[in-house]
Amino acid sequence: MLRHVILSRSSFHFRRFSQSSAAAVIHHEPPEVQPLTYLEGFPRPDPKYAETILAIPRANSGKNISAKERKVGRVPSIVFEQEDGQHGGNKRLISVRTNQIRKLVNQLGRSFFLSRLFDLEVRSEFESSDIVEKVRVLPRKIHLQAGTDAPLNVTFIRAPSNALLKVEVPLVFRGEDISPGLKKGAALNTIKRTVKFLCPADIIPPYIDVDLSELDVGQKLVMGDLIVHPALKLIQSKDEPVCKIMGQRVSELQKKK
Repeated sequence: MLRHVILSRSSFHFRRFSQSSAAAVIHHEPPEVQPLTYLEGFPRPDPKYAETILAIPRANSGKNISAKERKVGRVPSIVFEQEDGQHGGNKRLISVRTNQIRKLVNQLGRSFFLSRLFDLEVRSEFESSDIVEKVRVLPRKIHLQAGTDAPLNVTFIRAPSNALLKVEVPLVFRGEDISPGLKKGAALNTIKRTVKFLCPADIIPPYIDVDLSELDVGQKLVMGDLIVHPALKLIQSKDEPVCKIMGQRVSELQKKK
């Protein structure tokens, strides 16, 4: 009889613990993470330049292989993953069309090409409908031939929504026409044309606006002054200068006199 009572009480306590644990799990479910979006007033990619980059797999790498690819109008390229902004992996050798890459670089400019997301479609052949891989990518590096600006090779990074990517974001300077310093005849000394941020893939800015409208002679803007989406993390020093309004040189003043 005593044994029966002890077993019954043990079972009773076990059942109570199980029910309370289940309730606790349900009560503490983590909230859904909302996807990041571009905020009002911040630059966002122009849909006019949205384009799918076509590619085909490439079996081998090397100088001779790359030279042959270029001769037939293709750019040797590579696509890989870099989800945390540091480590690469899952590499795939590909080739893209020279004419398509040249056109995009000419339309956007080199720096803006490297801060824009594209869809990449790897097919068994360019004219084939057999898709090997379709993924969103960010161009990380592009080498252009000196003199002709022909693309020699391109590196792409896969850019899923959970990726954090290091991006050299170009700067666009605005307000020169109303800057007090520039209206006095001073000159703009542009120190940086791009700034490196760690960006969530869904909100990579195509560029960052730099407002010069209130700068007077001798004043400067540093990287910490740049206004960006709060989810972007500046990788460089916030005290590093971006630009400065320089006074006229003594020789220039003498010439005017």
